[in-house]
Amino acid sequence: MLTLKRDLMMLDDLSKQVAQVMTQRRLTLATAESCTGGWVAKQLTDIAGSSAWFLGGYVSYSNQAKQTMLGVSARTLEECGAVSEAVVCEMAEGARGRLDADIAVAISGVAGPAGGSDEKPVGTVWLAWAVRDKPGVSCLSFFDGDRAAVREQAVVQALEGVLAYLPE
Repeated sequence: MLTLKRDLMMLDDLSKQVAQVMTQRRLTLATAESCTGGWVAKQLTDIAGSSAWFLGGYVSYSNQAKQTMLGVSARTLEECGAVSEAVVCEMAEGARGRLDADIAVAISGVAGPAGGSDEKPVGTVWLAWAVRDKPGVSCLSFFDGDRAAVREQAVVQALEGVLAYLPE
């Protein structure tokens, strides 16, 4: 239990760091989440005053929601699957463009305990960051642990990426 509390404190500190940088640089942020179910948005909106820089987030758990809310192509979903670089990049661009944000982060993965395959085992998570007037960035991660641990690690990586890829 102590480890979980320490991890959540670290996540809170990381969220506050994102808030500070977003405020200082007068930038805006949007999220597009699948396997994390809005956890990134929750972390950010726990911070008082976040409405000054956090524009909103999409929880697009189903393929239909990814298409309707974020403009992800049905063809991309069919050819690549929901947990793929192509889909997460389209999610990030969709969130960034729809909310006119300076940066958006997107997450899609297999959190478990079921749903994994040989090609995409439990713990497989794709993340992407779309930045206004810059090429997007994506990465594939393989996280260990149960469903909660995989999701938490994805949230941490999403926030760390926001800090790393923010426009100057």
